[in-house]
Amino acid sequence: MATVLNSPTSGRESVIPYTLFTKNERRWIVAMIALAGWFSTLSSFIYYPAIPVIADDLGASIGMIDLTVTSYLVVSAIAPAVVGDAADTFGRRPLYAITLSLYVAANVGIALQHSAVALLLLRMLQSAGVSGTFSVAYGVIADISTPAERGAFVSALSFGITTAPSLGPVLGGAFSSGPGWRWIFWFLTIASGFCLLAMMLALPETHRAYIGNGGTQPARLYRPVAPHIMRPWKGDRGPKAPPLPRKPRKLPNPIKSLRILSRKDVAVSIMPGSFLYTVYCCIHASLATTFMEIYHLNKWQAGLIYLPFGIGAIISTLVSSKWIDHDYRVVAKAHGLPINKVPGDDLLHFPIEETRIRSAFLPTFASFVSVLAYGWLVAKHTHLAAPLACLFVAGFSIQTCFNINNTLLVDINQDAPATAQASSNIVRCILSAALVAALEKMIDQMGFGWTFTLMSGLCLIAGFFYLIELKYGRGWRTARHGMTLD
Repeated sequence: MATVLNSPTSGRESVIPYTLFTKNERRWIVAMIALAGWFSTLSSFIYYPAIPVIADDLGASIGMIDLTVTSYLVVSAIAPAVVGDAADTFGRRPLYAITLSLYVAANVGIALQHSAVALLLLRMLQSAGVSGTFSVAYGVIADISTPAERGAFVSALSFGITTAPSLGPVLGGAFSSGPGWRWIFWFLTIASGFCLLAMMLALPETHRAYIGNGGTQPARLYRPVAPHIMRPWKGDRGPKAPPLPRKPRKLPNPIKSLRILSRKDVAVSIMPGSFLYTVYCCIHASLATTFMEIYHLNKWQAGLIYLPFGIGAIISTLVSSKWIDHDYRVVAKAHGLPINKVPGDDLLHFPIEETRIRSAFLPTFASFVSVLAYGWLVAKHTHLAAPLACLFVAGFSIQTCFNINNTLLVDINQDAPATAQASSNIVRCILSAALVAALEKMIDQMGFGWTFTLMSGLCLIAGFFYLIELKYGRGWRTARHGMTLD
C-alpha cells in the first residue's frame, strides 16, 4: 500500500517515493552490477577453448584440467548461498568489495602459476569470489525498483550476463591462439580491477535497512569514495522513508538458502528456470566438440558458433523487459488495481504470479520445439545454418523464461531477494551438473538426436511447474504471510 505523509505547509498528503535515486543514478547502478555479474558467467565460458592448451602447457591430462571446471561449478553452487545471506545482512556494497577483491587476486594467481594443483585451487578461489555477485545483484534490483518497473531492471541486468556465453569462447580462443592462455586471466584481472575501482568510487549502498529509500545517510563504509556522487540523502528529492529493521549480525548461513525452499511457492517457482538452465548448459557443453567433429570446424570457428544463441538471448533482454512490465499493467487493470510506480505496490494483495507467468508459456513451448529440432538437425548432419537458426530461437526463448523467473523470484521474496537467488542457484547448479556429467555418455549411447529429445522434454517439465505456480502459488504465498485471498 502507498505510504503517505502530511505536509505541514500545505496540509496535503504527499507520497513517499520507493527510492530517491534518480533514473540516471539507477541506470549507473544497474550497469555496474551487470558488469560484475558478467564476470561470473564469462569466467566459465572464456576458459573452455583454452583447456587443451592449458593441459599441454602445464603437462597435465585433460581429465585434470576438466576437474578445474567441475570444482569451479561446485563452488559456484555453494558460494552464492553464503554471499547472498551476507548481502541481505551486512549490505550490498561491502560484499561487492570483498568478492571482487578475491576475484582479482585469484586471476593474478592463475596467470602466474605453473602447477595444475595451483590452478585447481585458484579456480575455486576465483569462483568463490565472483559467483556470488549474481545473487547480490538481484538484491540491489529489489532495493531500487518497484514491481511495476522491475522487469526492465531484471532484463537490463541480464543483458550484461547474456553476452558472456557468446563472447567468452571467442575471447578464449583468440587469447589461446594469440598471446597465450595466461592472457585470458590478465584480461580478467584488468577488466575486473576496473569494475572494482568503479564500484568503490561510485556505487552507493542500496540495502533498505541501511538507507531506507535513499534518504538516510549511511556510515562511511557504505558511501561512495568519490565526493558528491550518489548521495540521495542530501538535498530535497522528496519525502524520506526510514530504514527497514536490520537483521541481527551473524555469520553467513548457507543453510538459510535451503530453508527458503520450504516456501512451497518459492520452491515451485525455482524449478522452471532450473530445468531450462540445465538445457542451456547441456547445449553449451556439447556445442564446440560436436560441431568440430560433424562440421569440421577449427577452434576459432568453433568459438563463433556460440554467437547465434547469445544474440538470441541479447535480443530477448531488450524485448522481454517491455513484455514483462506490460503484463504487470494489463493484470493490474484487469483486477482494478492501481499502479504506483512512485511508492511501489503492495504485492501481498497483488496477483504477481499471474502477472509474471501469463507470458511464460509461449517461450517455453518455443524452447521445446527449437531444442528438439536442433538435436535432430545436428544428428542428421543437415546444413550448418539450420541448427544455428534453432540455437538463435532457443537462446531467445530460454532467456525470456529466465527473465520472467528471476523477476518473479524477486517479487515473492522481497524480504530476502539475494538469499532467494542463491537458493535458485543451488538447485539449478545441482541439476545442470548432474546432466552435464552424464551428457557425453548419453550422446554416445543414445545418439545426439535422442539426447536432445530428452532435453526438450525438460522444457515441457518447466511448463508443468509454471502451471502449478500459476494455480497454487498465490495461495501458498498469502498463507505463509498469514493472510487469506480476497
